[in-house]
Amino acid sequence: MISFAPLWKTMESKGITQYALINKYGFSTGTLDALRKNKSVTLNTIQDLCNILECPIEDIVSISIDKN
Repeated sequence: MISFAPLWKTMESKGITQYALINKYGFSTGTLDALRKNKSVTLNTIQDLCNILECPIEDIVSISIDKN
């Protein structure tokens, strides 16, 4: 299961808001909606977030194995 919970914690600790992602960095509201709903996004989007937040991928997304 993909979770972007680490993203929201990292954004808070870095002082970057969703508003800033949209207005300063050009993220679409659709991309942010996908992130909020733990839906699929491109690796390019994750790379952009890593660059903006100056953090490793582990600070953006976590993946757990669904054993069902």
